[in-house]
Amino acid sequence: MSAGEFDLIAAIAARAGVPRGDVLLGIGDDAALLAPPPGEALCVCVDTLNAGVHFPESTAAFDIGWKALAVNLSDLAAMGAQPRWATLALSLPASDPGLVEALIDGFLSLAEAHTVALVGGDTTRGPLSLSVTALGSVAPERALRRAGAHAGDALYVSGTPGDAAAGLALVQQRLACDDAQVRDALIGRLDRPTPRVALGLELAGLAHAAIDISDGLLADLGHVLAASGVGATLALETLPVSTALRALLPQAELRWPLQLAGGDDYELLFCGPPERIEALPAFARGEFTRIGRIEAAPGLRLTRRGEPLDWRPDRSGYEHFAVQ
Repeated sequence: MSAGEFDLIAAIAARAGVPRGDVLLGIGDDAALLAPPPGEALCVCVDTLNAGVHFPESTAAFDIGWKALAVNLSDLAAMGAQPRWATLALSLPASDPGLVEALIDGFLSLAEAHTVALVGGDTTRGPLSLSVTALGSVAPERALRRAGAHAGDALYVSGTPGDAAAGLALVQQRLACDDAQVRDALIGRLDRPTPRVALGLELAGLAHAAIDISDGLLADLGHVLAASGVGATLALETLPVSTALRALLPQAELRWPLQLAGGDDYELLFCGPPERIEALPAFARGEFTRIGRIEAAPGLRLTRRGEPLDWRPDRSGYEHFAVQ
């Protein structure tokens, strides 16, 4: 059964969900009217997900909708911002109300968990693509940036990088796994990343610099080092590893390329004074791990158990338009 463009828009608008007092005018006019809290700046980010590039063609529609919002919430988390609103531009190869319903199910499931209101968007015909603009707010003096790393800071990462890259390798049959539980866990990390919003809010005004690692830990760390004019040492034996990834690849050397350059993690990489960062409840809960230190000398140095390591993965991370 097909539906017209305005029927699809009406169906989405009917489900737009979370009521918020800061939405003065939502879906239905040419633009939304939004009211950020007094004393806070708008924090705006946008990401586009294209079929076959940002998610495998076989990905369930619910997961596509979830991920489209998750990658944007991850950017807000990396800025220490409180998510508030989002818009969704949806391109479809054909009118398919069932597909749209499943996409919106995934999108709104995550939106409701973070009290994010869907306040506008667009639908067009074309290859399957979702472009989300997420908006949040943060006091300007508390916003996390890339250009604040200091020599002497400890370096941290949330979660367990490498899981999503392993999930993609399993989907693409570049890796094999006979354990269904391990396979499902890793592919689940690819399909439904967890935006670290609560951690970002804890770090706001405390961490010196932060970034979300969407393109790979090394690539995104490089952005922080370049913006801050510093270097770093990364201790490879401290990289956090999930039970599923360890089961798939017991040898650390085989995990490193996925953990350092695989991308699609949407974890937070950040630095700051260890005596303050490690006093956070999230550290005691094991939500993030110290993996290195920021240094005055430029460049990135890799070590293993304190010894310099002359090793690099074939690439540092994902880059559009580069030869992969």
